[in-house]
Amino acid sequence: MNESLRVAGAPGGPLVERLFHLQAAGTTWQRELVGGLTTFMTMAYIIFVNPSLVSTTGMPFEAVAIATIFASALATLLMALLANYPFALAPGMGLNAYFAFAVVGAMGVPWQTALGAVFISGVVFVVLTLSRVREMIIDAVPAVLKKAIGAGIGLFIALIGLHNAGIVVANPDTLVALGNLAQPATLLAIIGLALTAVLLGLRIPGAILVGILLTTLIGGFMGVTQAPEGFFRLPDLSAWAPVLGKLDIGAALALGFWEIIFVFLFVDMFDTVGTLIGVSSQGNFLDREGRLPRANRALLSDAIGTVTGSFFGTPTVTTYVESASGVAAGARTGLAGVVVAGAFLLSLFFMPIVAIVPAAATAPALVLVGAMMIRQVEGIRWDDFTDALPAFLTVAAMPFTFSIATGIALGFILYPLLKLATGRGREVHWLTYVLGALFVLRFAFLS
Repeated sequence: MNESLRVAGAPGGPLVERLFHLQAAGTTWQRELVGGLTTFMTMAYIIFVNPSLVSTTGMPFEAVAIATIFASALATLLMALLANYPFALAPGMGLNAYFAFAVVGAMGVPWQTALGAVFISGVVFVVLTLSRVREMIIDAVPAVLKKAIGAGIGLFIALIGLHNAGIVVANPDTLVALGNLAQPATLLAIIGLALTAVLLGLRIPGAILVGILLTTLIGGFMGVTQAPEGFFRLPDLSAWAPVLGKLDIGAALALGFWEIIFVFLFVDMFDTVGTLIGVSSQGNFLDREGRLPRANRALLSDAIGTVTGSFFGTPTVTTYVESASGVAAGARTGLAGVVVAGAFLLSLFFMPIVAIVPAAATAPALVLVGAMMIRQVEGIRWDDFTDALPAFLTVAAMPFTFSIATGIALGFILYPLLKLATGRGREVHWLTYVLGALFVLRFAFLS
């Protein structure tokens, strides 16, 4: 097509080039379209899984689904326009489980207050990003604990998935036991787990989403999945009202909730940084010094996504590692993010299908995401016991105590103590000692 005939704003037109610099990035709008759709397919499971988890708090499933869609679309669009990267965002796996099962479930915090804590953590993240204090905090945390925290959250998520599937159940004598595998829902979850694992092994694009959909379909023949009222309908945004803007910031500011706010902030910070670095390395976005250009804009997009997401009615929004699938398919700019955001919004028209997905169909996704996250233990130096023991207790304590916060606390206490006791105290950043002391006071205060 002659350049003079190209329409501003059309695919590959002057407006698109001006916004996303496709030529400089060595890409085309066709590649960005394919990359964006690939990313969406690999992470669209969050539309089903996040409401499935969060609705256990009493929040309506459909309301959370709508909140998930809008929060993901807005945050991804911010990343595309502010930072011009093909990174997609959505409510974070692990953090939504912590929100639902630890904060609201175990601690008994009202979900409105928990959303308030998410909002505050997002505001703090914005301030830390703008002031560049986050760089000092990130540098202070030992790499071994960053990896251990990610792996521990993976086990935590997997435990929730196995419990939701009925594969692992409570037992008064042995604490936990194997469930009744003959139950239709449990059997369906096992079929879904095996099916999705095969799809992942075959590297099928969107394997987790395809697995959820196929498992839901199979569940219809087993009497687990209820028939939908339809497959397409105009969005009923009135269903969003029960959670939209219902966060309670005042209650979250109470002294007892600062620990919750810290966990939301801490996990989101390192999860986001790890994802940005990992996906950027794959896409060759890093400069010669190994730094990510416009990193602060990317982190700011993530932080604003959390703030707006809490108002919409969903836990912490974070950057998704599934963005790597889109990068592998050719995505290099924010145009791919615009595609992802548009795909999320289009899913609003298929809410009847979303509403019928049973927990047995989403439980396998939790187990498989946990399996993906546990691979971070590969980077831990298991031959150095001053690294190995803090890492092990961080990983093990999260599922065994059903508390992400406890796992983080044990790691931060034991790591500096072992280094100091073995004459290697200079290897530890001074801020790590401060954080370790604060966690000791936390346990003393709770006792």
